[in-house]
Amino acid sequence: MMDFLQSALQQPFVWGLLLGLLVAGFIWKSGFSARRTIAKNLKRVEEELRTMQSHLNTQLKINASGNESLTAELQSLKSQNENLRVQIASLQQKPGRAELKQLQVVELAARAMREQAPGFAPAWEKALRQAEMEIDAADSGLKRLVKRVIPGLGQTSTPVLMDRSTDASPADGSN
Repeated sequence: MMDFLQSALQQPFVWGLLLGLLVAGFIWKSGFSARRTIAKNLKRVEEELRTMQSHLNTQLKINASGNESLTAELQSLKSQNENLRVQIASLQQKPGRAELKQLQVVELAARAMREQAPGFAPAWEKALRQAEMEIDAADSGLKRLVKRVIPGLGQTSTPVLMDRSTDASPADGSN
């Protein structure tokens, strides 16, 4: 058997066959290990994909519940806003509100007239107009806020200064 092996090893065909089988063995082993590596990587990637999908689903659920709560809160705030708007409109339309405003105008005008007695008619008209402008200003802006926060403080008025040229003018038309 040794003789046969020695004579076979001296043939170039056998050397080529052995060399080809050796190369084929290395190629088969590298392919086998590459398939194992690819299978491991595929399993790892599939596990990562499942984990990512799980995280994504959790995040989407959290976002959806947050959006639903924000939408519900927005609807609630819109309805509260509408209710408050209706209440403000109804409170502004209370009977007697215009009369109270006119009473405040007349009271402020009368106070100003007590300070400026001479030339009653022109001074009265001027004081009445100034009181109306003051009440209109008090219904909007900072004076309104002061009047709501401290009601007594909002009623103070500035003294009405008489225009001496208006009192002496006979062409005024108001007596």
